[in-house]
Amino acid sequence: MDTPFPYEKFVTGRQFIGRSAETKALANLLAQGEHIVIYEPPKTGKMSLVQQTFFNMKSSGRLFEGVLFSLLSVRTIQDLALDLASAALRSAGADPALYEELACSLLAGTRMVFDKERYETFGEILSPAGPLDMEDLRAAFLLPYRIALRTGQKRFVVITEFQNVMLTEDGDGVCRLLEDVFRTLPDELGGWASYVFVGSQVNAMHEIFGVKRWFWRRVERIRLDPIDAKDITEHVIRGFLTTGKVIDRELLKGVIRLFCGNIWYINHFGAICDSLSRGYIMEQTLRDALARLTAIHEPRFVATMNDLTTFQVSLLRAILDGRQRFSSADVIRQYGLNSSANVRRLKDALCKKEIVTFDEDENATLLDPLFEYWVRKFYFKMNNA
Repeated sequence: MDTPFPYEKFVTGRQFIGRSAETKALANLLAQGEHIVIYEPPKTGKMSLVQQTFFNMKSSGRLFEGVLFSLLSVRTIQDLALDLASAALRSAGADPALYEELACSLLAGTRMVFDKERYETFGEILSPAGPLDMEDLRAAFLLPYRIALRTGQKRFVVITEFQNVMLTEDGDGVCRLLEDVFRTLPDELGGWASYVFVGSQVNAMHEIFGVKRWFWRRVERIRLDPIDAKDITEHVIRGFLTTGKVIDRELLKGVIRLFCGNIWYINHFGAICDSLSRGYIMEQTLRDALARLTAIHEPRFVATMNDLTTFQVSLLRAILDGRQRFSSADVIRQYGLNSSANVRRLKDALCKKEIVTFDEDENATLLDPLFEYWVRKFYFKMNNA
């Protein structure tokens, strides 16, 4: 049954709220043949933004096909090449005969082949005819361009969880290869495809695109600004009205602040409130819903804290206390951080575990608003939680 508060999948259409500037920017960049990178914390609307942009572009008459695949389970260069090439072939349709023809003509000379029997048995389009190497991967990166040229429709290649490229045997080598593909692209293929790199590990993606500067000046970053509180308020009120319920606007302000405008958490929270209430939604209903939502995620939060060393927990406490100059003598002494060199290691550790991110001025922000609430209230038992 449809719910006014979807949180189990990306959303488009009337359930997509806010971020009109981001959708327009993404559409314009894609129309110009640019490559794009989007990295934000998990469940902040990255794929909803991409899908809504695709929806808007197709509604305006743009002709293109999306090539979507994830690096979530990819750990080898061979898997990366096969997954990318298979996704590109799927964008051409669903005809096995077409897959075979395209594989034979566009992947000739590689060790990626169409195996009809394996396709019919397992649904896998391509199989390796021997170990794949970087040249096979180069062919996979070029395949969306070649299919687009063949069909006359652009390809927008969306690679999610892109930070996992660094889990392959040679992540830097993969980035170097793709940079070379962009740099040496034949004139006849120019403009026929764009890549969109999406990642949910903010610090890992920043390491690739900001620190190591792979694809420097070859990609444009789209940042997701917080959704306007008014848009969220109207969305929630409208959602409750569809099920015959009413919620006070002032109560909603507190909910939006608690979740820092994270629409996924707000939708999940709203769905729980909807299931707990009839008619007017009281403050106690919100408290009960928050307790249930926290209980759902608590095992993940406990595991996160159990994975921290005592020093890392101490630095996290300093961050939550609003301290900034973590290497100063008084902060090191108060929180038992040992030394300024140790502080640098601790900051790196919290970043690698995707708990905290630091801006250019070294101001710290916890990436998960519900985790921040839980760790304040239930782990540190802080009075201001």
